[in-house]
Amino acid sequence: MGCYHLWSLSLGVLLMVCGTLGAAPRKPVNVPFGRNYVPTWAFDHIKYFNGGSDIQLHLDKYTGTGFQSKGSYLFGHFSMQIKMVPGDSAGTVTAFYLSSQNAEHDEIDFEFLGNRTGQPYILQTNVFTGGKGNREQRIYLWFDPTTAYHSYSVLWNLYQIVFFVDDVPIRIFKNSKDLGVRFPFDQPMKIYSSLWNADDWATRGGLEKTDWSKAPFVAAYRGFHVDGCEASVQAKFCATQGKRWWDQREFQDLDALQYRRLRWVRQKFTIYNYCTDRVRFPTMPVECKRDRDV
Repeated sequence: MGCYHLWSLSLGVLLMVCGTLGAAPRKPVNVPFGRNYVPTWAFDHIKYFNGGSDIQLHLDKYTGTGFQSKGSYLFGHFSMQIKMVPGDSAGTVTAFYLSSQNAEHDEIDFEFLGNRTGQPYILQTNVFTGGKGNREQRIYLWFDPTTAYHSYSVLWNLYQIVFFVDDVPIRIFKNSKDLGVRFPFDQPMKIYSSLWNADDWATRGGLEKTDWSKAPFVAAYRGFHVDGCEASVQAKFCATQGKRWWDQREFQDLDALQYRRLRWVRQKFTIYNYCTDRVRFPTMPVECKRDRDV
């Protein structure tokens, strides 16, 4: 755990010195769960606190649980503050993602893969466009995500999708339509989160199974921030007119500071990147040509 504290401290100094320089997304506003979200399954496994401003998802040997947004969105900034399942969380997955509804769906994924006590969580990200995924990247976090709330965010506009952890960009997926790669731009997505058992693959490829004697497994949430263009008859208008803050020039690419932070994550914490996996992809996927610019 010492290395987590060391890296957290070093990054904290960087943020204090440079934090005002980057074009970070607007600061999320804390709102209660019920304003934008509803449970989707196993309602009795969601616990509410502080008038619905804080919730917990519970997983036991019978079921996990999950929730989704009431609306669907076409571009915007979406975030949650989550405290991951503590202790022996092997086999569990805590997911936060956006997804459209049809067969050729678009999807933007955060998946937090639990582990045995004392081992680090793995954060897996993925992007689906037109039903095509297989774009996994995995990192270790530079802190223990079970001891405090941390913010996990997605910025999505016509130019890029950026994954943030506490305002640090950990992944960027650029619009590469000019290279023949589909990009999410015309399918509104709902926001989802869930806690579920995936011990057939989640921890060491399924070698580590869920220890149900440790149940219930609990993930805590707050800060249910949604700032997006809700799908309606106006959806195409707000998506194409460049009126929203996320369409402005400073959000069409990362700035120099954000690229430095992204390279820091790549160099220190990345443990898998599909772009460099020549076993699965003997020919590098086309969109990875832009990934090499990081």
